[in-house]
Amino acid sequence: MEWDWAFVIQILPTLLEGVKITILATLLGSIVAAIIGLVIAIVRRSKNRLISVPMGFIAEFIRGTPLLVQLYFIFYVLPDLGITLSPLVAGVIGLGLHYGTYTAEVYRAGIDNVARGQWEAAKACNLSSMQTWTQIILPQALPPMIPALANYFIAMFKETPLLSAITVLELMNQARSIANYNYRYIEPITLVGAFFLIISLISVVGLRWLERRYGRID
Repeated sequence: MEWDWAFVIQILPTLLEGVKITILATLLGSIVAAIIGLVIAIVRRSKNRLISVPMGFIAEFIRGTPLLVQLYFIFYVLPDLGITLSPLVAGVIGLGLHYGTYTAEVYRAGIDNVARGQWEAAKACNLSSMQTWTQIILPQALPPMIPALANYFIAMFKETPLLSAITVLELMNQARSIANYNYRYIEPITLVGAFFLIISLISVVGLRWLERRYGRID
């Protein structure tokens, strides 16, 4: 089968719509993951084991099960329990929950790297727990975490084709629909690979800048 440039031009607008959904799902999923990861990291530091232990179990359970299974559960099982979500919302929640458990470990490492004296100084100044976190700990812990968090952003972007399993019209789903309808696979699938490669390379350039700017965490 020969490469058909006319067919490429014909399908390009549809694939670009898929690119928009893919990027949107990645950005929203990253925001959800950042918030959930921070909550998990803080709760797991609680001295109340009735809170910290269950949270640790939940985080390990999510991290230990495949993302695809979690997406199926959110989109196909939750409606049986009376919770119905749109494909995109279910996908964003699935990505956010899954990667939130990984970003929690990044937060944990960053928070642990804050000198103990900072906690003691905050206590000596009679700062509340909220003030200690927002004014003392997180401003020092977050900047070194950024490169590691960016790595998970790139990994999440590469996982978005799994959203096609729950009918999200992201890039891979659009390409597959085009290929199945026209019985031509070489152009749409090749373009999918090219889009992912280009966006990933751009993201890597941004990541390298973050590593130079903030230093890297291994």
